[in-house]
Amino acid sequence: MAHSHFLISATSSDGGKTTFTLGLLRLLKRRGMRVQPFKCGPDYIDPKYHALACGEVSVNLDGYMMSPEHIRDLYERYSHGADVSITEGVMGFFDGYDRMAGSSAALSELMGLPVLLLVNAGSTAYSVAPILYGFKHFRPAVAPVGVVFNRVASPSHYEYLRAAAEDAGIVSLGYLPKMENVSVPSRHLGLSTENMAQYRELPDRVADAIKQYVQVDKLLELTERVSTPRLNLKTDEPSSSSTIIAVAEDEAFNFTYRENLRRLSEWGQIVRYSPIRDKHLPEGCDFLYLPGGYPEFFLHELSANESMRRSVRDYIESGGRTLAECGGMMYLCSEINGMDGLSYPMCGVLEERCTMEGMRLHLGYRRLLYGGRELRGHEFHYSTTEGTTPSAGEQYDVRGRRVDTPLYRYKNLLAGYTHLYWGEEDLRSWFD
Repeated sequence: MAHSHFLISATSSDGGKTTFTLGLLRLLKRRGMRVQPFKCGPDYIDPKYHALACGEVSVNLDGYMMSPEHIRDLYERYSHGADVSITEGVMGFFDGYDRMAGSSAALSELMGLPVLLLVNAGSTAYSVAPILYGFKHFRPAVAPVGVVFNRVASPSHYEYLRAAAEDAGIVSLGYLPKMENVSVPSRHLGLSTENMAQYRELPDRVADAIKQYVQVDKLLELTERVSTPRLNLKTDEPSSSSTIIAVAEDEAFNFTYRENLRRLSEWGQIVRYSPIRDKHLPEGCDFLYLPGGYPEFFLHELSANESMRRSVRDYIESGGRTLAECGGMMYLCSEINGMDGLSYPMCGVLEERCTMEGMRLHLGYRRLLYGGRELRGHEFHYSTTEGTTPSAGEQYDVRGRRVDTPLYRYKNLLAGYTHLYWGEEDLRSWFD
């Protein structure tokens, strides 16, 4: 059975990867094809747009948080049965956390994924030829199979670009013209149902342009390979365990990795609830997962739900096992000082005050040493905590430098800013 696999990358950030990916996902979905999206790197937001565009939950593939064997297994597991598998790259094609390590190029090389290169041609023409030549010859094993030009001014402009691609030895598969109002939103805004709804038309608009200007059938032909039946394919069967795993999921908390949740589902039954709207935790809760998100945009609603705050506090104080990441950890503090300068009472489990004052981005991969274990994750936040609670572990960046990001342990609660990946771990062992 034929199956097209490829990775969409660009010469640099802001090349239009996400916009093009959303349009292509929607176009193929319109054709009645089953499309499986993937995302290179730790990003939570682009996968949400992938799901919006094609109806399939996207899967992160990350060269820092995951072993090569695990990445291969994930790709095989989730691409099985799809007509097309599309992986959206991260940053520029060769940009990794250490030279090429963790980059889209490294993922392409590991998985043997053909590469479609996007080039922002907004302010250039034939000068793209040496750029394309370099991308073809720098690492021949991951040379692009084709190029699509973005932000093209006119058909005559495209002719210059097509000639440049021809002289560089790369197939030009078309272009996207300059279009208004097709950019995806900022990284830092609330991903509420209402905000997501504002962008439901974006994939259709881009899909229409791709249909008109890009040789999609040729792209699928260039990236087609025969799929072999997978032996011993594990199916996602519900756990027979009576363990209840409560997962916070609403506008304020929604940053989760698909494979993390699948691993949780092997342990017990996942029950989703809303810290904004529900009045208490799910009955019989055996494990509580408070993922990251944007609680800073919903401080009034979270604070006003006193019964839920009390339910969470009582559960943790009674020894309930809990993992809280970033926004989830903020929710457990005594209060959050919001962007409006006001303080909002939170659960009061951690004797820490969280503040949005002096907002500064804290960003990067993290290696955690905790209880004789090494955990890996990614940090992305603007707030800080103020208090005297000691850190229960040490954290380091990709260059081995110690960072001051805390990891809190209180009774059976493990909480911190770092978004952790446990797709290859038994999460239960962290609470021994």
